[in-house]
Amino acid sequence: MKRAGTLRQVSDLSDFSRGHWLRELLCRGEEPSHVQPSPDGQHLLVLQKNGPPPLPRVVAFQRHSIAGADLERSWQPPQPALVGLLFLQNPVVLGSWVLAMVWEHGRTEVWHFVVAVGWQLLQTLELCQGARARIVSVCSQGASLVWCEERPPLGAHSDVSKCAFRFCVCARALEAGEQGVRLGTVRMVLHNSPEYQVLASPQHIFLVPAAASFATTSKFLLIWHPETAKLTITAPSAGFIHSKVLHSSSDSDFRKLLLGSVGLLSGFTPLDIHTSAVSNSGGLLLVSTKGAVNVVEPDGTQRHIFDLEVGSLAQGGPVRLKTFGNILACVLAGILYLVDHNSGRLIEKEVLSMKEVHFLESPGEEDSIQLLTQAGIYSFSFSKPEDSSRPEPCLVEMVFEEACRYYQRRSLSSSKLTVEKLKKGGAFQAPVALAAILQHSLHQKQKPAQGLQDTYAKLLSTMSLELQSYMSLELLKTCVVCAPESEVESYCKELVEQEVSRILHSDMDKDNLAYLNSVFASFPKAAWKATRSCLQLQQNGDGLLVARATPEVWKKVLGEPQLDDVGQNGMVPLFELICASFLRFKPKWLPSFVELTQQYVSMSWAYSSKEGPEGRVPLYKRALGVLARKNKHSEGDNDMELELLLCSKRPKAVLQALHLLIRLKRWQRVVEVAEKFSKLSPLLNKEIFTTLLAEFAQHRELDPHLDRLWPLCPAELTASDILTVVLQHLPQSQEDPVPFSSEGNQLTVGLLKPLLQRVVQRPSVQDEMYLDALQSPTFPPPTPPREH
Repeated sequence: MKRAGTLRQVSDLSDFSRGHWLRELLCRGEEPSHVQPSPDGQHLLVLQKNGPPPLPRVVAFQRHSIAGADLERSWQPPQPALVGLLFLQNPVVLGSWVLAMVWEHGRTEVWHFVVAVGWQLLQTLELCQGARARIVSVCSQGASLVWCEERPPLGAHSDVSKCAFRFCVCARALEAGEQGVRLGTVRMVLHNSPEYQVLASPQHIFLVPAAASFATTSKFLLIWHPETAKLTITAPSAGFIHSKVLHSSSDSDFRKLLLGSVGLLSGFTPLDIHTSAVSNSGGLLLVSTKGAVNVVEPDGTQRHIFDLEVGSLAQGGPVRLKTFGNILACVLAGILYLVDHNSGRLIEKEVLSMKEVHFLESPGEEDSIQLLTQAGIYSFSFSKPEDSSRPEPCLVEMVFEEACRYYQRRSLSSSKLTVEKLKKGGAFQAPVALAAILQHSLHQKQKPAQGLQDTYAKLLSTMSLELQSYMSLELLKTCVVCAPESEVESYCKELVEQEVSRILHSDMDKDNLAYLNSVFASFPKAAWKATRSCLQLQQNGDGLLVARATPEVWKKVLGEPQLDDVGQNGMVPLFELICASFLRFKPKWLPSFVELTQQYVSMSWAYSSKEGPEGRVPLYKRALGVLARKNKHSEGDNDMELELLLCSKRPKAVLQALHLLIRLKRWQRVVEVAEKFSKLSPLLNKEIFTTLLAEFAQHRELDPHLDRLWPLCPAELTASDILTVVLQHLPQSQEDPVPFSSEGNQLTVGLLKPLLQRVVQRPSVQDEMYLDALQSPTFPPPTPPREH
C-alpha cells in the first residue's frame, strides 16, 4: 500500500532573527550556499563562499525565542578561508554542544551559545602543528576533529611524484582544560598520502579520494576504524577489501600500506563519484556521474540502492542527499526523490518549485523530512493510509492499474495502455465488472447486490469468499498501521504469512519481487515463518528436511528474473531471500534446502536446460553468493561453504571443497570426502586421488590415513604415472640432499611401497581384455571340422 506524502510550509523564516537577511543570503550567489543546522534545530549557520555579497562570510541565525548576540564572520582573500563548520560534544558541559570554526591554516575557534547572552568565543586553538600546513577537509566525530592537511615540501624543486603524496590525515580530541577547552595530542592516521575528503559516521571515518588525485589512488576508498585502529582499503565495484591494524606510526605510511596491493589495484577502474554523503546508519552514500546511488558499508561492501535520472544529473547543479530513518531523500534539479533505503523502492517523486533546497534535521520526527528554501521551511510527511473499507478512489484505481499491466504484457500493440483508455474503451469488461462489484459490495454491507447487473450479482456470489478474505486482509493491515509498537509483531506475523502466500500463488513479476524484498527486509522473522509455512518445510523421523510445496510454488522459488531486473535498486531474487533467511534463523537447514531444490530441478527440467534455473547459475553457487554477502562473518562460514559445495555433488564443487579442507588441514574429513565422492565417476576419482597424492608428496599429514587412501587409486594409473605425480610435487629443499635426514618429514620409498605393490600386482587393462581367451580350456582353439 503506497503511502501518500504531503508537502506543507512550517515556517516563512520570520520566526528567525534577521529572517529577511537569511532569505536574502539564500537567494544570493551563483554557487549554492552551505547550510549547517545545530543539533537542537534552533540555529542555522549559512556559509557563502563566492559571489555577492562581496566578501565570503558565515552568519548564524537563531529562533526569535532565543535572544542574544549574533555571530558573523567574513574574510577577504588571500586571507585563509573557512573550511569547516562543525558541531562537537562539549567536553566541559555534558549533553551540550559547541561550534568549531576551522580555518584553512589550522586556527580553530570554539564558540558556544548562552541563552539571553548569545554567542561567546570559548577558545582559539591551533589544530595543526606545522606553520606551513593547510587544511583541505575536516569532519567531526563526537568530541574529536579529523582532518586532511597539506604539508608542502621544503625544497622548491622537489620531485613531482613525492609532491603528490604531501598530505596526511590526523585526529585530535577536544578536551576540558583549565582555561575552558583544549586540544588533545595529535593522532596520526595516515601520512605521505594523496589528498582525501574526510567524512564521519558515528563509528567510522571514510576517506574519499579528491577529484585531482592520481589515477592509481582514485581507484579505492579508505575506511578508518578509530576504536580498533584499523584501516580498510576497499574498491567496492571490484569486490576488493583489505584491512590492516595500525600498530605503529610506520604502519600509517600510505605507500607502505599499499605495498602488497598496488599491483592488484592498478588493474581496477577509477571510482566514479559525483557526490558523497554519510547516511544515519553509518554507510557512505555515493552518487555516480551516471546517476547510480550506492551505499558503501563500514566493512567495505557495496550495495546498489537506486538510479537517478541521467538527464537531470547532466544539467549540472548539486545533488543533496540525506537519510531520515529508512528513507533516503535526494534532491536533484528541483525534483525530490524519496527512496526506501533497504529495498531501493521509489516511494515518492515530487517536483519542487524551489531553485535551491537544503535538508534540515527533524529532532524527534524521524518520518518528517524538512526542507529549507528561499521561501521558508517545508515539511514533507506521510499521511496515514485511508480507511480500507472505502474503496474509492484508491482500490478501484488499483484494479485498473493492475489490469493495465496485465493487458500490456499480453498486447501485440506498441501503444501505451492507460487507465483512462481502459475505462473509456469498453473493450475490456473484467476490470469494469470487478470495480463495480467492489464499489457496491464494500459500501453496502447489508444489501451488497443492490443496484448491480444480474451478471455482476452472479459474479459477486462466486467471489464472496475472496472478498471476505480481502476484507480481513485489509482490516489486518489497518490494525498493523494503527497498533502500538508492542503489538505490531503479533499482527505482522499473520499479515506477512498471508502476503507471502498470496505472492507465491501470483505471477512473480518485478513489482511483486520488489514487494517481497521489502517484506523480508522489514519483517525478517515473520517472513521466515511464512516461508516455512508456504513451502511446508519440516524434518521427518530420520532428521531429513522435507518440503511438500506444489510445483507452481517451487517454480516461483527457483525462478531467476531477467538479468536487467536482478540487482536493480537493491532487488534480490526469491531464492536468495529464502537462503538469507535460512542463514539467519536456521543455518543448519540451508544445505538440505539447496539439495531439495536440486532434486526438484532434476525432476522438472532436463539437465543443463537453459529454461531451468540450473541452465543459468547453479543453485549452490547462488547460495554461496548469499553466504559471501553476510554482514558478519563467523568461523562456521567455512563449514557452511563446505556443506553447500558437497551437497551439489558436482565435480568442480567437490574438488573445490576438497581444496578448502586441505587448506584448513582437516585431514580426517579430507579422506572421508574422498572415499564418498570417488564413487560418483571414474574421472572425479582420478582427480581426487591425484590431488591427495600431490599432498602426500609434500608433507606427512596424510600418513595416518594411507590405508584408506591407497584403495582409491584408479585402475588406469600406472606406477610410472604415480611416480611422475610424486616427483612433480616434492617440496623444494634449500640444502643439498643427504641420504639419511634427521628431520623425519621427508618422503621415503617405504611409505610409497604399498601403493606401488598394489598397482604392479593389479592386472593391466590389456590383460583383462584377453582374460577370457587366456582362461580357455584349450589354447589354441580346436580346428573346426572340414566339410567333404
